[in-house]
Amino acid sequence: MPRPRTHDLDRLLDTAERLIAEGGPERLTIRRLATESGMSNGAIYHAFGSLATLRGRLWLRAATEFLELQKELVDDALGELPGLDAAVNAVVAAADTPAAFANRRPAAARMLMTVRRDQLLGPELPTELADELLGLDRRLVSLMRRLAQALWDRRDGPGVDVITTCVVDLPTALFRRELTAPTADGTTQISADARRRLDAAVRAVLAFPPPDRRERPCTSPERTDHARAPRRE
Repeated sequence: MPRPRTHDLDRLLDTAERLIAEGGPERLTIRRLATESGMSNGAIYHAFGSLATLRGRLWLRAATEFLELQKELVDDALGELPGLDAAVNAVVAAADTPAAFANRRPAAARMLMTVRRDQLLGPELPTELADELLGLDRRLVSLMRRLAQALWDRRDGPGVDVITTCVVDLPTALFRRELTAPTADGTTQISADARRRLDAAVRAVLAFPPPDRRERPCTSPERTDHARAPRRE
């Protein structure tokens, strides 16, 4: 059986994203995906080998595109006049990435923001994919350390924790409801009001410097769920 072409696989993954966005991870089965996509069960198994691998590739594709967009927006903000204002604007841009990503890839944005990674991926995930996801984790932590360095000239745990609050916790809290309520035409759009409130919230959090390391432990690696690889048994 010939392997499906790349554009066919991209369309297949688009369909899988839509199924998860509409009904959660349990809605994605090989049989349902075959029915929705028009590709046979055999062709899907030939391309991915297993549902676990398909889910891993699906998440990896969306998370990689999200992080690439986030880095691009941060680079643009930091490329402005150097100083504290540019650094704050860069954190705001990183926090607003889910809204920008939703405009480009609504189903992928909804999946990343409303489905926990451990709901979609499990211990049966192939080692190769788990390693690639771990690489994404490292990229995200590197970006947050870069932002902490730009703001406070520090890259320690408490500094990364504050950045994590801004770019993970606040967007999830403010955008999640709108991401779970797509418009009548099936798209997902985060309102200008929600984005303005996020902007204000991020700037308020950044008005206070991070605490000294001795005041509290670093918890950020456990909070970046959308980019953290699942634990393997």
